[in-house]
Amino acid sequence: MKRLAILGAGESGVGTAILAQKNGYDVFVSDMGTIAQRYKAMLDEHQIRWEEGQHTESEIVNADEVVKSPGIPDNAPMVKTVIKEGIPVISELEFAKRYSRGRCVCITGSNGKTTTTSLIYYIMQRAKLDVGLAGNIGRSFALQVAENDHEWYVLEISSFQLDNMFDFRADIAVLMNITPDHLDRYDFTMQNYTDSKMRIIQNQTQRDAFVYWDDDEHINAELEKRRKGYAPQPTPSSQRARKGAPKLYAFRDDDFEKLNLSFSQLGQHNKRNALAAYIATRLVGIDEKLIRQCLDDFPGVEHRLEKVAVKGGVLYINDSKATNVDACNVALQAMTRPTILIIGGKDKGNDYSAIYGLVKEKCKALVFLGADNSKLHAAFDNSGLPVADTHSMAECVKACRDFATEGDTVLLSPCCASFDLFKNMEDRGEQFKHCVTEA
Repeated sequence: MKRLAILGAGESGVGTAILAQKNGYDVFVSDMGTIAQRYKAMLDEHQIRWEEGQHTESEIVNADEVVKSPGIPDNAPMVKTVIKEGIPVISELEFAKRYSRGRCVCITGSNGKTTTTSLIYYIMQRAKLDVGLAGNIGRSFALQVAENDHEWYVLEISSFQLDNMFDFRADIAVLMNITPDHLDRYDFTMQNYTDSKMRIIQNQTQRDAFVYWDDDEHINAELEKRRKGYAPQPTPSSQRARKGAPKLYAFRDDDFEKLNLSFSQLGQHNKRNALAAYIATRLVGIDEKLIRQCLDDFPGVEHRLEKVAVKGGVLYINDSKATNVDACNVALQAMTRPTILIIGGKDKGNDYSAIYGLVKEKCKALVFLGADNSKLHAAFDNSGLPVADTHSMAECVKACRDFATEGDTVLLSPCCASFDLFKNMEDRGEQFKHCVTEA
């Protein structure tokens, strides 16, 4: 009997455990943190062994393979031990695809992937296809395969998941853009991060499709390098990326007007999201008239330029999903009123100079929200804008109210990860909405 060890007992880890047990594996789940009660109950129901608060090395290094949560870095002590022992480290998506009959539309990118993923899923649901939503969004891909495998899946895929995907092949791959993000996980080297994103096309053939934004400053150059035989270096837990030779479907910004499209969401970046979804769902075979209807009535994504409330003539917008500088950039570009910008959190090697000019143009005040705001002060204290230094959401929203007057917008678009003060990005957005609506 094959043995599978799983590091991390969240949505992906527990789903993987259930699928692995169904397919005859001896499974052990280990989490250095505290496992949520509902996940403990699921593991107990299936009589799957688990531990929390520690990693028992002897239970992990005798596994044939290890599935690790994408949030666990390669330099975590147990991952380093597993790598040293030569045990393959794979992602949930890699494992689940072995047992699924479904075709996959896979979306990645530094920004826009959640909106694009949600929009593609929305269109495919409206077309009455048998489709599941998974990856970084929705229910575990592995659990869906175990319980009710679908004909199609729409998967939002992060660079961390791509690093540990080797035999997986996307039927339709969508790459929205490549901008600096998560550089702390890639030795602060942009090429390493770019190589990770380009893994979305590995194993693709001419039967498959690659949809991408033609104006991105990296993608075309990376495609050309791969045509000439470029072989990116693997991360410690990954393997060399395999070649991909899909059919190419590039889109440009002016295609939105050329196709006479309209979209329910604001901003140039959302036009790109709509274009990607339009092309991908046309490739799936969905009727164009239905696609256009769906673009017009798509309700949007929580925590992404989400209108929360208008209080005293001030509009409050939750953009907690903006966890890098480029995401904040596109949010600011969509602002049409004087803006109080909430920025800060766990810095990921950000270069704030990229938005400095836009901040001065669009913002009337800045509110820093983080455990350590020193890098933000260094970047923006000479901007001439009023600044407030805050360390909790309640304190932050109060500072925003003090700065704002009728006709202003308060924008939470933090540029940073959330883990210094919040459980996750969703927790940060929910706390913001609560503080705004309860004020």
